[in-house]
Amino acid sequence: METTANAVADDVRPPVVSAVGLLKIFRDFWNRPKAKAVNDIDFEVREGEVLGLLGPNGSGKSTTVKMLLGLLYPTGGRLTVFGKSPRDVSIKKRIGYLPEETYLYKYLTAFETLDFFASLFNLSKADRTKRCEQLLDMVGLAHARNRPVGEFSKGMARRIGLAQAMINDPALLILDEPTSGLDPLGCREVKDLIQMLKKRGKTVIVTSHLLSDVEDVCDRVIILYGGKIRAQGALNDLLSIEKKERITTPALPPDVMKKVLSVLRENLKDDEFRVDHPRMSLEEFFLDVVNKARVEHVETFGARSSGHIAEYLSAGSEEKNADGALLDRLAGRVPEPAAPEPEKVDAAKEKEKAEEKKILQSLSKDREAEESARKAQEELQAARAKLSDANDKLKDLLGSRGKKDGE
Repeated sequence: METTANAVADDVRPPVVSAVGLLKIFRDFWNRPKAKAVNDIDFEVREGEVLGLLGPNGSGKSTTVKMLLGLLYPTGGRLTVFGKSPRDVSIKKRIGYLPEETYLYKYLTAFETLDFFASLFNLSKADRTKRCEQLLDMVGLAHARNRPVGEFSKGMARRIGLAQAMINDPALLILDEPTSGLDPLGCREVKDLIQMLKKRGKTVIVTSHLLSDVEDVCDRVIILYGGKIRAQGALNDLLSIEKKERITTPALPPDVMKKVLSVLRENLKDDEFRVDHPRMSLEEFFLDVVNKARVEHVETFGARSSGHIAEYLSAGSEEKNADGALLDRLAGRVPEPAAPEPEKVDAAKEKEKAEEKKILQSLSKDREAEESARKAQEELQAARAKLSDANDKLKDLLGSRGKKDGE
């Protein structure tokens, strides 16, 4: 019954992207067909859905994405985004895009980079500042807000690229290899972010060669090969092996395990079943180790994500949730929340102040470390300049002596 209800809900949701008979042929100088990059494909992307666009290199993924963005014009078929042509300027402000390669102005700081992209959408100075601060905090680069992005590692540049893709609060987000260059912790944070965006009604299209990442976040996938769709559907439907069953239990006592094996051997051959211990993935183990280090407050100078989404991205959802909770209380479905006790409120405020003080102290230490490093670099450059002058004078002196000896 629940599955049917979900299916009906999916059908009601309007398509954000709709492609019918989509075709793209690249031609040579004499207008002869050179490559059929996308070959007569049909697909839809519904509102609030996370879609994985997969395929090997040269399968047509990038060409499809460029047509969605209006950067390439289809040779044939029909393609609409929000019910309009992708080349319609009015829909551009509703789309966020993270390209496979992050192109940034290397002399701008992280804050200036985001502020620049925000200004392209004619946002006010106050809105730009608020969004930049929230996004830097969200992607874990608040401590590096004043560093030029040209000094960033690939992973840090990727985080800034992800932030700029969301500066306009897009309804459709297209992410091309979003976890490229990120460490496992950053990959987990990006996947959590995509899930949070989905909960807030955002539509996300992800292209990636890291299939485990796609499996973690996507509702549906489309697999392209040779410009054609070879498979598409919900992940659970595509990946389930109907002819096999898996049972997971707590560790069984030896006598119980003996009985279980006896039943299995009575009905199956030895090579038709396997008994082993479940194991966590390497990603799960890695994150467990890192989280333990965080609990122990081990100091790090890397990216430090806040673990929550930027407020302006979730404003609409929070209003809906608040309205829904109010309606539930009025209908008697949910009891009125109890008023917090004054003592607990005071304790919570004290705790919040302590956390803020701790964060400010940490930021102050980071700034002092950066200032010390800058001064040390300047002193080193000055010492090198003096050494160079001394070498030049020594060469001149030796040269003049040589001339006298020759005379």
